[in-house]
Amino acid sequence: MNVNQNKFRSGYVALLGRPNVGKSSIINALIKTKVAAVSPKPQTTRNAVRCIYTAENMQIIFVDTPGVHKPKHALGDFMMHEITESLPNVDVVCFVVEAGDYSIGSKEQMIIDMLLPLKLPVILAVNKIDILSKTELYTKTSEVYESVIHPKAVIPVSAIKDVNLADLTAAIRSFLPIQPPIYPEDMIMDSTERFLAAEVIREKIFRLTDDEIPHSVAVLVEEYKTPDEFQQMKTCKIRATIVVEKAGQKGIIIGKNGTKIKTIGTLARKELEKNLGYPVFLELWVKVKPGWRKSPDELRRLGYCF
Repeated sequence: MNVNQNKFRSGYVALLGRPNVGKSSIINALIKTKVAAVSPKPQTTRNAVRCIYTAENMQIIFVDTPGVHKPKHALGDFMMHEITESLPNVDVVCFVVEAGDYSIGSKEQMIIDMLLPLKLPVILAVNKIDILSKTELYTKTSEVYESVIHPKAVIPVSAIKDVNLADLTAAIRSFLPIQPPIYPEDMIMDSTERFLAAEVIREKIFRLTDDEIPHSVAVLVEEYKTPDEFQQMKTCKIRATIVVEKAGQKGIIIGKNGTKIKTIGTLARKELEKNLGYPVFLELWVKVKPGWRKSPDELRRLGYCF
């Protein structure tokens, strides 16, 4: 990429929204690679993950934050901490709301309360316009927020249908500093492959288990060896522990005759092989840690560090 220093803009953009509003889906659609965990269940995202979108005249580092919610345990406190710590270090906020919402909910009000003292430029992205009978109906949603947060731009989008995402990046670009790229142009994420592996496994659990299970699950990658590090290896070896809070949850994840955990492992392995570019041997274990979401020590051990 030939960068014109006078025209190129780059910077950090926080994606904020309530759980399951489509923040991660927007990032994945833009980058055209799955870099953020996505599932139909809320609070899939737990960490503030930096995903990098680079085009001819811009580089946007999206900080994909957890969905804003009222914490009920130490894990929830960590997720909200990830949001509040991210905001002072970004150049722009992209506030994602859902088309069809015609009032400000409690979670959206929490976001507004965070934004008002910061004086950051805010772009309102009205996602899921594909669910509307007429595209122009998104204005009923945007009008609810415009008088409160005074966004610099309002962009109706559909992450699923790839609608108006170029308009969204153009609007964001106009508020980024004029400066060279912050990351190499071929880099799409600043997290480790070990972190990505844990996220892929956790996402499969979210998708394949009942509502009560996913939020009680964490994934700890105990071993991660790749052919890049060990040239004698032809296969990436990953050993991970799935941590749950109750014995019954362990039974659900394992499934009858081990069928559920086998399916989780197969789906995760296939996605990891696609991302990494070489064969993967994935070994999964399930361990019960009662009350881990309430224990600061266990949270730190599992990588959720304040």
